[in-house]
Amino acid sequence: MNKKQRKMLFRIIIAAVFLVLLNFIPVTGTAGFLLYLIPYLVVGYDILWKALKGIKNHQVFDENFLMAVATIGAIALALYEKSSDYTEAIAVMLFYQIGEWFQSYAVGKSRRNISELMDIRPDYANIEKDGRLEKTDPDEVETGSVIVVQPGEKVPIDGIVEEGESSLNTSALTGESLPRDVEKGDEIISGCINMTGVLKIRTTKEFGESTVSKILDLVENASSRKSKSEDFISRFARIYTPAVCCAALALAFLPPLVRMLGMGMAAEWGTWIYRALTFLVISCPCALVISIPLSFFAGIGGAGNAGVLVKGSNYLETLSQTKIMVFDKTGTLTQGVFEVNGIHHSEMENEKLIEYAALAESASSHPISKSLQRAYGKEIDRSRVSDIREISGNGIIAKVDGREIAIGNDKLMKHMGISFINCHSVGTILHMAVDHKYAGHIVISDVVKPHSKEAVQELKKAGIRKTVMLTGDAKKVAEQVAEDLGLDGVYSELLPADKVEKVEELMKNKPEKEKLAFVGDGMNDAPVLRRADIGIAMGAMGSDAAIEAADVVLMDDDPMQISKAIKISRKCLRIVYQNIVFAIGIKVICLVLGAVGIASMWLAIFADVGVMILAVLNAIRALFVKKL
Repeated sequence: MNKKQRKMLFRIIIAAVFLVLLNFIPVTGTAGFLLYLIPYLVVGYDILWKALKGIKNHQVFDENFLMAVATIGAIALALYEKSSDYTEAIAVMLFYQIGEWFQSYAVGKSRRNISELMDIRPDYANIEKDGRLEKTDPDEVETGSVIVVQPGEKVPIDGIVEEGESSLNTSALTGESLPRDVEKGDEIISGCINMTGVLKIRTTKEFGESTVSKILDLVENASSRKSKSEDFISRFARIYTPAVCCAALALAFLPPLVRMLGMGMAAEWGTWIYRALTFLVISCPCALVISIPLSFFAGIGGAGNAGVLVKGSNYLETLSQTKIMVFDKTGTLTQGVFEVNGIHHSEMENEKLIEYAALAESASSHPISKSLQRAYGKEIDRSRVSDIREISGNGIIAKVDGREIAIGNDKLMKHMGISFINCHSVGTILHMAVDHKYAGHIVISDVVKPHSKEAVQELKKAGIRKTVMLTGDAKKVAEQVAEDLGLDGVYSELLPADKVEKVEELMKNKPEKEKLAFVGDGMNDAPVLRRADIGIAMGAMGSDAAIEAADVVLMDDDPMQISKAIKISRKCLRIVYQNIVFAIGIKVICLVLGAVGIASMWLAIFADVGVMILAVLNAIRALFVKKL
């Protein structure tokens, strides 16, 4: 509870105690009026002041104006009737302030929860100088500096581990509780918490460009992008409030005038003015105006806690309407890491063939060379390799332990006049010859992520009607991956511009109400992420351009996060629609009852404050995300 909330609670308690005491003290006349005025002003002076400011600034029709008119009108009615019963007017103001305090506390709590869940902003960075660690503002650390992160500290800036091994707690970023192990040479992103060993990290970005800064910026700016539901509520309130004020005036004056002038009956001004005042209290649209933005705010916070960053409530609403999911392949559904998947027709032991291949390719930095070195799994002894010749577009010929090793595609084998065996597997095929004799071939291919197939199945369970993959890879490779994952369609051998064209074609042929989402991670995906109804970027390993262009960022590169994001968005929208229907439904019923004289001022208090509290409680549910 902050200082302002504590002050408000103190005012509520003072006014409530005063009101209770006055009910036991028989005071009437001017003295009674002045005594009752004390709790009224204690609890309601700020509402009256806001109403006056609204009138002065030509923004009359808001909840403060409604409450001021209703309560002052109730006091004036009591004075007119000389009843000395001011309890209702004070009670209306008191309960309204209780509702406002509850709403303020609920919003504050949800903001604190989000702040705690996203508590990834580092306070400092350690830089070693003269054998001592100095705490420095992360903004002042230049790219290429070496920072030291001790156990229990947050990683302040993105970089590469120069020295040390440790486990990282990435839960604040990804929602994943399993620690991630890092060692020398590994990339590391800011916002993680170092759990075990001391790490020395060479920074690769400035603090303002680091992952942690971008995440915080996304969260802080998310509320500025409003959804259609929020815009509807804003427009609704602007039209609704003046309309109910006019209706209340009509209720106060028309029936008495009709009774008096048209029917020759007593006007009963007091009865109809009381009904009009009750009508005003009931009509206050607080539940809608407060609970709908709060629902989206809580939804964005809950998604952030689960490792899904949504850049605005408009994107949350669009995500909930998604029916077509289009994927990039490499880095999205596959790991983007080539691995040895098979060795065929080898005349020697597989381990020996891999050893020769890794040594022959040791001078290359190509991903295929790296995959061979990983498959070999031992330190490369470059002294064993000599006479390396690269034949462009064909492969490499080198001497390993004095033996001539040729490794490359079928063109290399033809160039050397060596007969080879074709491979029917999908992937990159490396034919090998040892001392001018064919020795078999190695199959290298991109590895499908462990949860990709399950993720596609979960999306279909979540109501995704069509799943499509777009890739620049060869047709054979693309079709194999699509078949393995159970995708509905695949387009291969595409350039970035071709991907945009395909997405536009898919969008043109879909029903208008259905939304299309594109999921990608590379720089070449940025144009498509922008073009789709909603762009989803794989954030942990995705390029800066993709993250910038996307509307939703997944901080874990696990494709299972996509279905989680959709389920979170749909839960949030369900809560929003529940609050809209509930608040408007109760209001309409109570307004009718108030107009015909069945609803008292006490029912009006429930209709206003009670509905607001229930709607706020329902909205806060969006903050909590179960393991969906």
